[in-house]
Formats: sequence, structure tokens, C-alpha cells
Amino acid sequence: MEKVKNDYLKYWKVIKQYYKSKYSLTQADLEMLLFLFSEGRFTSKRFKDYSRLMSWDTVRFVRLKNNGWIEMFREGKRGQRVALYQISDKGRKVILDMYRKLNGEDIPMQQCNNPMYARSAKYTDKVHLDMIAEMNEFNKQRRHRTPE
Repeated sequence: MEKVKNDYLKYWKVIKQYYKSKYSLTQADLEMLLFLFSEGRFTSKRFKDYSRLMSWDTVRFVRLKNNGWIEMFREGKRGQRVALYQISDKGRKVILDMYRKLNGEDIPMQQCNNPMYARSAKYTDKVHLDMIAEMNEFNKQRRHRTPE
């Protein structure tokens, strides 16, 4: 069986659930932010083009903008140039943190840093807790593995 150097997607579902829970994002919102992160600056048309691949949500753009995930980079000028948007600093920090988790950084297991550990957490969040512990242990062992 062929191995990959970094098995990034092994715990993708767990990491995805953590960010959905922590920031009250939908899966489609998270996927949109991941797409836009690598786009740099984008137009509302580009946003709409990619959003056609997702569940129908006519207010996603407005919601992400109002919640501080995307921001205007440049206003449009009638007939001369189109408005440009970009991921906000808040959005960039979350996406970069997500990549760190995919690269082996642990997910916090304390209620103050992870809403999935709150008593009021949803059932969907609670069923992921054992897997978070397993992922963190896997990452710990990988970090302390002796070179062969």
C-alpha cells in the first residue's frame, strides 16, 4: 500500500467539526472560506460562481461579510471598476489555524478553549470528543517518534 508523507485528511472531519462549533459556521461557510483564502482578492461574481457548488443560501455573502469573515478591499466605481473583497484578518487567522491543526497541532481539550466540551454542547459535538483525544494522542506520538 502506498503511503503519503503527511496524512492530512485522516482527522479532517474532527477538525472541521471543531471549527464549525467554535465559530458557528456551516460546512458550506467553512468550505467557502477555504476556497476564498487561496483566491486572495475576489469579486462577488467569483463568490457566486463557487457558491453554486454548495447548498443554496442566498444570504451567505452578506452573512459572512456582516459577521466579519470577509471584507471589502476596494469599492466598485460604476462602469470603471468592480468591487473587490478579501478574507478578513479574522478569517485568515482561523484558516491558518486550521492548517496548523491539519499539520498535527492539537485541538484544545478544555471547555474554556473548545465549546465542544461545554455541558450545553450539541450531541454532534460530543460524539467527536473521543476522536479529538485520539487525534491529540496520535499527534503526540508522531511528534516524539525517534528518527529511523
